[in-house]
Amino acid sequence: SIRPYAIQWTLYCCKHAVQCLVLVDNVIESRLLGLVERTKEHALFVFTHRRMAITGEDVTLYDIFPISNDFAVVEVIKCLSRDISIGADTRVRLNFQDGDLEVRLPFGSHSRLFLSEVNKAWSGKACQGKVKREGWDELKREGRHDLVRQSSHTASNKATMLAMPQFGLRDNLIRCELLKNEDIYTYLENFSFFIGTYNVNGQTPKESLRPWLGSTSTPPDMYCVGFQELDLSKEAFFFNDTPKETEWMKAVSEGLHPDAKYALVKLVRLVGIMLLFYVRNEHAKHISEMEAETVGTGIMGRMGNKGAVAIRFRFHNSDICVVNSHLAAHIEEYERRNQDYKDICSRLLFRQHDPALVPLTIMKHNVVLWLGDLNYRLSDLDVDDVKDLIAKKDFETLHSYDQLKRQIDEKAVFVGFVEGEIGFLPTYKYDTGSDQWDTSEKCRVPAWCDRILWRGKNVRQLHYQSHMDLKTSDHKPVSSLLEMGLVNEESYKNTFEEIVRSLDKMENECIPSVTLSRREFHFIDVKFMQHQAETLTLHNDGQVPCQFEFIQKLDERTYCKPWLTANPAKGGNVDIDLEVFVNRSTATELNAGRQQIEDILVLHLDRGKDYFLSVSGNYLPSCFGSSIQTLCQLRDPIQEMPLETIRELNTLLPGGNIHRPLDIPKEIWQMVDHLYRNAPKQGELFQQPGLRSEFVEIRDCLDTGMPDSLPGSNHSVAEALLIFLDALPEPVVPFSLYQQCLECCSNTSQCKKVVSLLPQCHKNVFNYIAAFLRELLKHSTHNSLDVNILATIFAALLLRSPTKQDLAEKRKTQEFFQHFLVQDLS
Repeated sequence: SIRPYAIQWTLYCCKHAVQCLVLVDNVIESRLLGLVERTKEHALFVFTHRRMAITGEDVTLYDIFPISNDFAVVEVIKCLSRDISIGADTRVRLNFQDGDLEVRLPFGSHSRLFLSEVNKAWSGKACQGKVKREGWDELKREGRHDLVRQSSHTASNKATMLAMPQFGLRDNLIRCELLKNEDIYTYLENFSFFIGTYNVNGQTPKESLRPWLGSTSTPPDMYCVGFQELDLSKEAFFFNDTPKETEWMKAVSEGLHPDAKYALVKLVRLVGIMLLFYVRNEHAKHISEMEAETVGTGIMGRMGNKGAVAIRFRFHNSDICVVNSHLAAHIEEYERRNQDYKDICSRLLFRQHDPALVPLTIMKHNVVLWLGDLNYRLSDLDVDDVKDLIAKKDFETLHSYDQLKRQIDEKAVFVGFVEGEIGFLPTYKYDTGSDQWDTSEKCRVPAWCDRILWRGKNVRQLHYQSHMDLKTSDHKPVSSLLEMGLVNEESYKNTFEEIVRSLDKMENECIPSVTLSRREFHFIDVKFMQHQAETLTLHNDGQVPCQFEFIQKLDERTYCKPWLTANPAKGGNVDIDLEVFVNRSTATELNAGRQQIEDILVLHLDRGKDYFLSVSGNYLPSCFGSSIQTLCQLRDPIQEMPLETIRELNTLLPGGNIHRPLDIPKEIWQMVDHLYRNAPKQGELFQQPGLRSEFVEIRDCLDTGMPDSLPGSNHSVAEALLIFLDALPEPVVPFSLYQQCLECCSNTSQCKKVVSLLPQCHKNVFNYIAAFLRELLKHSTHNSLDVNILATIFAALLLRSPTKQDLAEKRKTQEFFQHFLVQDLS
């Protein structure tokens, strides 16, 4: 808006003015609206202007609308929705007999004052009867020349006039009021959700699922059925393809409650983790915004043998998310299970239909249903004590030893989630085909591995039970029947409209304003794959709610460098975590000195000003993300080398050595040598993840040379080796030779010829790793490794594709590398 200005004549005075936009001949143009008074009569003057109006010389009269009984200002109200834009322009329509003119006034108190004065002028004249118009018409003819078409103004329908024009709304205020009045429009509809989870241990369906899925007295409105370990074969693990998907889906469809008809809305699967979502036919029309996502948390935090699948959807006005997860196994690995849960929460993101909106996390839903084989066990009790408590049905005492209960009590996982009281036998582990506890040599301790939890308001559990009749697996299926209270649409609409009417009258005299707790952020000694965070606090010191967003700088595609994240990147009056994390995609440039920990963030306040935040720091170079050629030039640990030397080495062309290079990087030798000496018979090597804390120690040892031997478990060292290979800027087989590898993958001699073409240090690394893996295969009876497993894991790292790799290429790279795993095997 602009400041009011006055145009003085003998009898005319422009009391208030505001800039606006109008549609003229299908082109949006800027105009000035002036409220002009003449001997206690009023009219709206429309002016064209050359620039921001300062004096009367800057404007030209375009049209005049006398304020009389035939005049009306009607606001154009947008459709009521939950997405009313914040600070939107006020759209009004000027009504007269032979047409109307729609104008758009800028949001703010000045536009509000202008419309208020127009309303007062109309209110006064409407009470005095018909107003004389001849003087205004004469002025129109004199002042606007030929720019304005002729028009006559006669009495119009008073019902189109509003006693008080309405103004822009703020959706955060509306939502606040809706929250306070939630009880008015929310009540428990009898919508029942059957939640089921079953670890089927790779078996095919051998019995009807009706005792489990049809166990309720009345048919549920919806089914969310989750499976784990659907298929344990290598084909399912490597290619995510299994015929058991169809077999179990058919068994589920046949096992649903017989007294209702159901439609399969969604199926999502990741290796052996599958989720099926069914809804009664009559409710299907109320399902919208359906999305599905998966996330793997297995080896290297990616493989799909562990992880989660999830769906999100809107049912009536409620946003619901369902997660089916299979977390890390083994009784002592509860911390790994905690980490899996956190990884799933942070990495599982649902795209929104509007691409401009940020993806939705799990917790951004009204209701979250979480089911699956969570694998938490019973600790600090031996198997005989557990079975004794089970025999006494003392589940309360037994539950006090449950790892999941303890971790929730410590707020380590599932904060805000609820689980019903457990009154059933542990669901793991049974001899397959029986109700007898594990009689194998391992004699595993019974545990409640299979669980169902929920998060959100207005959820009531009707039952929570296991189903002992099913004996296909070494687990028993579990079910929970939940009743949810959903938003009643008619009550919601009425409440919403009442709030809108109330907030329409609120004054907004101030622009948003915030105080920042700090403007400069310095991150010290940033390391590869080590998270650092600093907190920025926004304090709203204005009189109105405000919204912020980090925006892109000129000629930049994102608001920040790829190693930096603001969480959240948009929102209201909150604490913002500025997080630094260097991974494989950003480490190379930082190691080489071509990038530094430096950035400027632009924090934009909606309808307010921009704030500039300085981010700086220092990065400690790492062997992770450095090239093979560079590392072969380094005889000392990388962090003992001057930064200038490292940068100089990174600029060398192949063959441009400063001195005789090492045959292979010493870091690869340290990791492989450690595994060769300590882990040739280690089970699940390269398949079971290590611990993140141990990886940090291994990384620091390789980068600093202290201590001489590598710390951590064999699994952690193995995973560090895989991460190292994955982070190489140029893979062991350079991108330039990738296509040749695909073309000759079935010919052993041709494959050897391609390897002979590798740069010397790359060739040394390739042969060294292949020789090490052949040694591991000699102990396959102990470590359970075979050629297919090693080829699948290492081909993806040694022969990375320069572009996105399809399934056919993936199989060819595995075939190529297999030639080097079967040589010299006895």
